Parts: sequence; C-alpha cells; structure tokens
Amino acid sequence: METIKTPAETPAPEARTNRRGRRSRQEILDAAARVMSVRGYAGTSMSALAKETGLPKSAFYHHFASKAGLLSAVMEQGAHRFFDAMREAHRNPPETGTPHELLRWHLRRTGEVMEDGEEFLRLLLVLVMSREAAEAPEALQTVIAVRDEGRAYMAHMIRSSFRSAGEETADKIAETLAPFGMAGYDGAFVALQSEGGRPVSAWMDQLADSLAVLGAAIAAAD
Repeated sequence: METIKTPAETPAPEARTNRRGRRSRQEILDAAARVMSVRGYAGTSMSALAKETGLPKSAFYHHFASKAGLLSAVMEQGAHRFFDAMREAHRNPPETGTPHELLRWHLRRTGEVMEDGEEFLRLLLVLVMSREAAEAPEALQTVIAVRDEGRAYMAHMIRSSFRSAGEETADKIAETLAPFGMAGYDGAFVALQSEGGRPVSAWMDQLADSLAVLGAAIAAAD
C-alpha cells in the first residue's frame, strides 16, 4: 500500500527554497573565508569564488550586494565564531593559583582557539596590514571591533590572573599589559604560520612568562 506523506512530512516549496538559499549562502561565506585568507580581499575575484563553490555568480549577488558586502559578512561570521570559541575555551577557570599559573592556563587555551581560527585570523591580519578593508567600510568597522574586543579579552585574562594583587592593582596591570599581550598573540600567530615545528603552546607559555614578570614588577612598584 502506497504511503501518503502528510503536509508535516513534506516540506513546502518555500521551505525547501529557503533551506537551499541558506545553504548556498553558507557555502559562499565558507569559500570566501578560505580564499580571502590566502589571496587577500583584492586578490579574490568573484570568478575564483564561483569556481571554488561551483555556484554561478548570480548566486553571489543574490545574497550579497557587492564583494565588499561579502567581505563584511565573512568578517562578521568569523568574529562571532572566534569569540564564541574563546568564551567556551575559558569556561570554568581555576579559582586558585599564582598569576603565572593562571596566565598559562588562560593563554594555552587562547592558543588552541588560535589554531582552530586560523583562516579568520590570517584574513584579519591581512586586512590590518594591507588596508584593503578601507574599500569595505562595514568590514573595516568589524576589523576595528575585533581588535578592540581582542584587547578587552586580553585585559580580562590578565586582570583575572592578577586578582590576588587586589582589584585596583589588577586593573592597572591589565590596562598596561593588554596591548603588549595582543602584540605577543599576533606575533605568535605569525610565527606559527612561518616557523613550522614549534607548538603554539610553547609560544603561549613564553607570552605568559613575560606577562607574569612584567605584571609582578608593576604590582611591586605600587
């Protein structure tokens, strides 16, 4: 006997179209993130993306008004994923420990997120150094926001690690060292891309060691 599908079992044409649309949009975003992280924004053509995805160019312009709009969406998605991963990695931090031990705990997990977010970070640094994002104002705002949030997150990790020194001192240490911590994180990522063989945990341990010594010096001077 033939089984007749009920309306609940058979998606409406509009639902199927919406799912295909969401899927093609995500395919475009994922492909753009891969290609732009290697070629940069200026070096990524719509033709290259069409070849990468197998989708016609019309599909790109259906979802995004321009290549600049696509870059903005890529950066926004990458930023959300990156900081979601950061928050997940730092759940349930240790409640006790020296500033040095706590910094190592925080930064080792930050290094793990670095490895998983390699495409996003590579594209971010390319945009920072090349100024290509100036052609896409919305993407430039995302780049600026990501850098600001990154510094704030670094400050949070440093402050949390030095909380035993007192709130005021921990705030001072975090405010002073967050830019240095960001510079170290950026440098570790560049080194990871160019000097194979050394694990990211080694770079993060050295950064934690440096921050611990500098933080202790600031605390002693208070």
